[in-house]
Amino acid sequence: MRKWRVWSIIGVALIFLLAGPLHPADRPYVILISLDGFRWDYLQRGLTPNLERLQREGVSALSLEPVFPTKTFPNHLAIITGMYPENHGIIFNRFRDPFSGRSYSLGDTSAVRDPRWYWGEAFWETAERQGVICASYFWPGSEMRPAYRSPTYFEHYEHNRPYEVRVEGVLKWLQLPEAQRPHFITLYFDAVDSKAHRYGTQSAETDSAIVRVDRMVGRLLDGIAELQLLDQVNVIVVSDHGMLDIHPERVIYLDRILGDTPCEFQQRGPVMMVQPKPGYREEALRKLRAAGRNFRVFTREAVPDYWHFSNHPFISDIVVVAEPGWLLQISGEQVRGKATHGWDNHTISMHGIFVAMGPSFKKGFKTGTLRNIDIYPLLCKILDVKPRQNIDGRLERIEFILR
Repeated sequence: MRKWRVWSIIGVALIFLLAGPLHPADRPYVILISLDGFRWDYLQRGLTPNLERLQREGVSALSLEPVFPTKTFPNHLAIITGMYPENHGIIFNRFRDPFSGRSYSLGDTSAVRDPRWYWGEAFWETAERQGVICASYFWPGSEMRPAYRSPTYFEHYEHNRPYEVRVEGVLKWLQLPEAQRPHFITLYFDAVDSKAHRYGTQSAETDSAIVRVDRMVGRLLDGIAELQLLDQVNVIVVSDHGMLDIHPERVIYLDRILGDTPCEFQQRGPVMMVQPKPGYREEALRKLRAAGRNFRVFTREAVPDYWHFSNHPFISDIVVVAEPGWLLQISGEQVRGKATHGWDNHTISMHGIFVAMGPSFKKGFKTGTLRNIDIYPLLCKILDVKPRQNIDGRLERIEFILR
């Protein structure tokens, strides 16, 4: 009996030991790469041998569903916080606080570093609090101040910094002494989004950008192999949204529809927010709904539940969403570029990619569409980090891709 008790105690101790937090030396590494605007079907163009390697040797999703609106900053924050924009705070690339009059813009260095705009907790914040060193070679929100809201290592965004320099920067972090080495790293490339905006999704320029970012993925994999870390590093490649070609004749001018009804407008393109002056809301709604062809009109309270775009106080009283391929504009403003994004996140052309390879992932595994808000809990699972409890992402929708 005494011997049985001794072995029982040892067994329980082993269970707690095995279930406890990972020792830093046993914790894997994760590199999360964002290819801005890389539409789900670009992988089918035969231009991406390195991403195809990830597909063969790891996990590949049919597509990655973004959040609404399908814009760059809202989706990068959704990926890294596991929250919808109405909860993480960044509802558009550019928007205004109607109470203070302050504005947020992705091109405003002061604004993007101001923590007042970021209501969600980024994964690097969660992880660093639990002893996991993190790094970011560009990611929206990674430059926040105070310092405890940023990764241990990060680079201030520089749009024209050579892609090779970015890859080398990540590899240098992986060569730091083990006690100083980050176990989570982000990396960002804009080329595919930039070229498609300017030249269209079917252009030679966009194809060249696809080839370029694929080569950077290959360069990174080669560098990891040279460091003999391939069996320890998980590489996850995602995109924030897709892209759709536009046409100058498919433009709806909301100010012409509203006429002399006094309103303020925010955003242009696939989505526009309209804030009528006090006392004019019903009049504005009546005019917009009467003219509603190729666009839909919602009060903030009645925005469809599946968009999760009602609860943020900076959202205007009226939200207008164009049908895919149509744009909402104000008279006198020129439509720029040949493609854009921002429409309903259930539109397949707005979907991005998810491919991943490494010791934590199944091999040669294909799955259907994944949701980008589920990446945060996935990162927590891989790196043995306890997630925040107020997130929208759900581990049970994505953990089946892990070994």
